Amino acid sequence: MKTENLIQAKSYAFAVRIVRLSQHLVAAKKEYVLSKQILRSGTGIGANVEEALGGQSRADFLSKLSIAYKETRETTYWLRLLKDTDYLTQSEFNSIHSDAKDLCRILVAILKTTKTTP
Repeated sequence: MKTENLIQAKSYAFAVRIVRLSQHLVAAKKEYVLSKQILRSGTGIGANVEEALGGQSRADFLSKLSIAYKETRETTYWLRLLKDTDYLTQSEFNSIHSDAKDLCRILVAILKTTKTTP
């Protein structure tokens, strides 16, 4: 069995943060719609990474990892929206947004490497 890798670990840790953020939004801010949106996209990143790692082919791997990248982009959208509507403070936003940007960079690097490697 393959050992855990960087993107697998980071996407899982990010999903845990997103679940906690969603819980906070519901409990403390009584926000239900945006919290569900960010919960779906933010946890979908790790789920698609896991699917990619278990992919049946290179094309399957690339497809699932591309979806994980798109989910990361969507999550950054929801984070910006939460910040700009005062559900997140600037420091809360900076912390979790930084993690999302890291995931984006890692996913792009993996996608580029996989596409260019024979």
